[in-house]
Amino acid sequence: MAKPEPRAGGSGEAITKERDDFMKRLAFAAAAALSFALPAFAGEQYVDGTGYAVSGYDVVAYRSLEMNPPGTPQTAPVRGNAAYTAEYNGATWAFSSAENRDTFAANPAYYAPQYDGHCAYGVSKGGKVPANPNLWRIVDDKLYLNITDVVVGFWEADIPGTITLAEGKWPGIEPKAASDSVIPKFTSEGPVAN
Repeated sequence: MAKPEPRAGGSGEAITKERDDFMKRLAFAAAAALSFALPAFAGEQYVDGTGYAVSGYDVVAYRSLEMNPPGTPQTAPVRGNAAYTAEYNGATWAFSSAENRDTFAANPAYYAPQYDGHCAYGVSKGGKVPANPNLWRIVDDKLYLNITDVVVGFWEADIPGTITLAEGKWPGIEPKAASDSVIPKFTSEGPVAN
């Protein structure tokens, strides 16, 4: 690094130290601002009347299910068991086995559905609406849920385009409160009782 030209009344070494100190303070201030700002942007997980995320279904089990092609109903998800739960994103999640619970606990962001469990198509339109755990699809190793079979038709018409729209809108709507609406045409018994 070239030695800076000295200013009137100061040496080049003093100016370099002053600049380095300023840069360190600036980097620290930026890191501190980010550490305080990031948690404030976290949204709430959608939880329905069961009191569980994803209506008490096992989000790890989706990864082992056969995924049907667009235009056909998906394989039914696996209900969790109230004996195997974990906490994440302010919600309780249920799992069909201790192994699935432990797998989730090791990397919950990987297994949790996108958009805090809200309808992916709804997010692409700029809102937080509930999602039906039966209306799922894994795209690029991420779990997406939608609200109704009609919405799934819109979603499947352009999955990559819809995801791109949703990704662009999500930062602006994520901090808003979770949907408090019920899932249309769907009732869950929640996880299996232990």
